[in-house]
Amino acid sequence: MTDTLNRRKFLKGSALAATATAGALAAPAVARAEPVVLKMQAAWGGGIFLENAKSYVDRVHAMAGDALKIDLLAVNAVVKTSQMQDAVHRGVLDAAHYVPAYWYSKSKAASLFGTGPCFGWSSQEVLGWVHYGGGQELFDELMGSLGLNVVSYFNSPMPAQPLGWFKEHITDASQMKGLKYRTVGLAADVLLEMGMSVVQLPGGEIQPAMKSGLIDAAEFNNPTSDRDFGMQDVSKDYHLASFHQSQEFFEVTFNKDKHNSLPAELQAILKHASEAENSNFYWHNTKRYADDLVKLRDQQGVNVHRTPDSVMVEQLKAWDIVVDRLSGEDAFFAKVIDSQKTYAKNVMNYLNLNQPDYKLAYNHYFG
Repeated sequence: MTDTLNRRKFLKGSALAATATAGALAAPAVARAEPVVLKMQAAWGGGIFLENAKSYVDRVHAMAGDALKIDLLAVNAVVKTSQMQDAVHRGVLDAAHYVPAYWYSKSKAASLFGTGPCFGWSSQEVLGWVHYGGGQELFDELMGSLGLNVVSYFNSPMPAQPLGWFKEHITDASQMKGLKYRTVGLAADVLLEMGMSVVQLPGGEIQPAMKSGLIDAAEFNNPTSDRDFGMQDVSKDYHLASFHQSQEFFEVTFNKDKHNSLPAELQAILKHASEAENSNFYWHNTKRYADDLVKLRDQQGVNVHRTPDSVMVEQLKAWDIVVDRLSGEDAFFAKVIDSQKTYAKNVMNYLNLNQPDYKLAYNHYFG
């Protein structure tokens, strides 16, 4: 009797397995949808900023899986850096990774989104203003007034940019007058106000220009990029700290039609991957900058100086003149400035009262 029951179970199981196999063979193959592919050009040909662009792209891929792919292209792959925003607007590119200072010639107010005056805040707080102080809405208003068919997200709060590389140790603001200096954005207006002669050059042209004597001094952004450019080969005096570009971050911009045609969940991924990259950038880049500054000093004979207060005080005075002039010429510029001041006054009041003096603690332990 037991053998009969076991035989029946075996035959029943075999029949079910055969039926399942036949069903599987008969079922039609389900075609997978092809991923949406976005063509994004970066303003960087290599170095740490291209790594940062790739990090953003990697986060999008990790979140989107097979649904969305970004084809990241290096600088000048399709258009020149100065043409990137127009290329995204027209749909020649789907996206770009750069900074607003690279297209601020269309509107001085663009430079306020990352390379504006310092109201006692850092890049972290300016991004706070973008997300929670009305900055994003003002940027979208600017895009509308310029008729630009783009959507932008901001990420990666950069440490203050060094004053840069000089052919002598700058100990007083008077030494700055008449020097031919490279910078970009509104910083050019500020340093012109201080009596400098300003040349706006892309990153890759800075070192050759200083080597040939076209410029006397220059800044780009950070010790890692400066070291990659070989600035230590044309100057041995490197000045850290400045108000000319004391808060900046990346802009990741998308063609608005392409962006809005994506499913809502993919739009959310593009946005939230940008926000996630904020922390990664700060942790990753700050360590690299610190390491490369030590290499510049200890291995390559660079004299690292703290920019004197007299220079920074004159920068603030120059900012006042530039901001007052441009606010009088452009009501939207004035509107953005007022919004930033309101946010900075409130937030920095809390932070300044609450933050301990970290330099005091640093000196206690490390001298």
